[in-house]
Amino acid sequence: MRTIAFLLLSFAAWAQKTNCSYELAMEKQGLVEVSSNAPGVLVELKYGTADNFMGRDVYGCLRHAYVQKPVLAMLQKAQATLEKKYPGYHLLIYDAARPLSIQWVLWNTLTQYPPAERQKYVADPKQHSIHNYGSALDLTVADASGKPLDMGTKYDFFGDLAYPSKEKQFLAAGKLSQKAYQNRLILREAMQSAGFMRIEFEWWHFNAFSRAEAKRRFPVVQ
Repeated sequence: MRTIAFLLLSFAAWAQKTNCSYELAMEKQGLVEVSSNAPGVLVELKYGTADNFMGRDVYGCLRHAYVQKPVLAMLQKAQATLEKKYPGYHLLIYDAARPLSIQWVLWNTLTQYPPAERQKYVADPKQHSIHNYGSALDLTVADASGKPLDMGTKYDFFGDLAYPSKEKQFLAAGKLSQKAYQNRLILREAMQSAGFMRIEFEWWHFNAFSRAEAKRRFPVVQ
C-alpha cells in the first residue's frame, strides 16, 4: 500500500497549489499534472529520490508527473485498457516531463560511457530528450497493493537484460524469467494499445511521438 499512500499524499500536496518553479513553468506551458487527471495511475518520480542510477535526488521540488494534454489522453486510455484486462493493476510512472536543465545533470553523470554509448541510456541534451517535451514516459505496472511487478531488472538498469529487443534471447537462455517477460508484455500491450511507442534499450520507456514531431508540436521544458 506504500505506493498508493505516496500517490494520495503527493496529490494532496499538489492540490494545495504548487510553488515549485519547475512545476509552475510546465503549467504555464500548458502541460497537465497526471495524478489529478488520470485516476488509477500512480506516480513515484525516481529522480526525486535516491533510487536511481545517480543515487541522489536531482528533482528537488519537482514531485509531480506532468505531460502534454494529448499524452494525458493516451495515458488515460492505456490505464483503462490495463484495468479492463487486469482489474486492480495500475500504471506506475517513474518519470514524465523532464526539464532540460536536469537532462544535462543526467548526461554529465554518465561520463564513464563515450557519447555514442551514453545516448542509449540518456538522450544528448544538445538534441533534447522526448522527455524534455513532455511526450515520453518511464513507467511500470503495479498490482492492487501498489507493488511493482517483476520486470527482470530494476528501472535504470544499464545493460542488455533491459533491452526489449533481446528479451526472447534472454528468455531462452534462462536469464529472464517467463513471469518477468509476461509482465513486460502486460505493460507494452497497455501502452501500445494507446499509441505509445517502445524503444530498443529500455523496457520502461515509451514515446507518445517521435522526437521530430514532439519538437514540432511543443516547446522544450526548461
